[in-house]
Amino acid sequence: MAAVRPFRSAVLAGAVLAAALGLAACSRGGGAEHAPERGDRAVAKVDGRTVWSSDVKREAVAQGLIGEGEPLDASSDLFRRVLDEVVDQRLLAGEAVKRKLDQDPVAQRRLAAARDRVLGDMLVERVVSDAVNDNAVRGLYQEQLKLAKRSEEIHARQIVVANAADAEAVKKLLASGGSFETLAMQRSTDAATRFNGGDLGYFTIDVMPQTYDAALKTAKPGQVVGPFPVEGGFALVKVEDRRVEQPIALEAARPQIVRFLTYDQIRDLLEKLRGRSKVEVMVKTDTPAQAIPPADAPKAAAAAPAAGPAPGPAPKGAAK
Repeated sequence: MAAVRPFRSAVLAGAVLAAALGLAACSRGGGAEHAPERGDRAVAKVDGRTVWSSDVKREAVAQGLIGEGEPLDASSDLFRRVLDEVVDQRLLAGEAVKRKLDQDPVAQRRLAAARDRVLGDMLVERVVSDAVNDNAVRGLYQEQLKLAKRSEEIHARQIVVANAADAEAVKKLLASGGSFETLAMQRSTDAATRFNGGDLGYFTIDVMPQTYDAALKTAKPGQVVGPFPVEGGFALVKVEDRRVEQPIALEAARPQIVRFLTYDQIRDLLEKLRGRSKVEVMVKTDTPAQAIPPADAPKAAAAAPAAGPAPGPAPKGAAK
């Protein structure tokens, strides 16, 4: 048996609820247990009650040890550790039921709250799984591509030296046929770029200091501009390419789009439920109530971003 660990009250309440329901089922006659999910397997028994691999995975997700839908190898140390915790929960919950703690009025309220939370989570998961599908993700992605304004990107290399005289000397070497990449590795003082031939990658002018903006605004591919003053000295810059900013790829944008769509679905669901229900708040607060999921709302909402625009292209200056 694993060492005793601290238990969250919500987890213990959920365990007691599960134990109570399980014991009630057994008292009705029970019979052979069937796998609750396709491909599920029994991984332990606690006083004759089966612990399924899905029970362990669900607990791992609840603790944030794995993501929703991620696999959990039954032979892994993590699986065994979480299995021990599930067994501990079952033992504690079973003992609590034997002592009739589940019949205490306080326990009844906590169990009811746990039941509401579980059912709310299940509703959210069902609504989100139905609505947040590949077609919805692709549709929003294409919509954002049409709305996005793309800037021009420049691919350039630089050589930074200590003073103007050194810069003019390097410029003469370049004019006589010297390799920009080689001279960058030999002469540049910029540690971030010198060892890859001064390569700055693709960037938009607005992310660069003002002196780069002025020097590169009209420069053409293949042209060397400078020297001009920069932080740390003087720079010579060779423009390699100019192109329209590339949009973020669908797969890179997918997690952000899924979060946005998930939040959108939960917000719409709660607005509809509040709209057709009678909700009376008996206390006054300084902040008006909002029909959005709070921080500890159903787990499907946990990854949803705060209110904001739908995802668009990659941030300017991001690596391509």
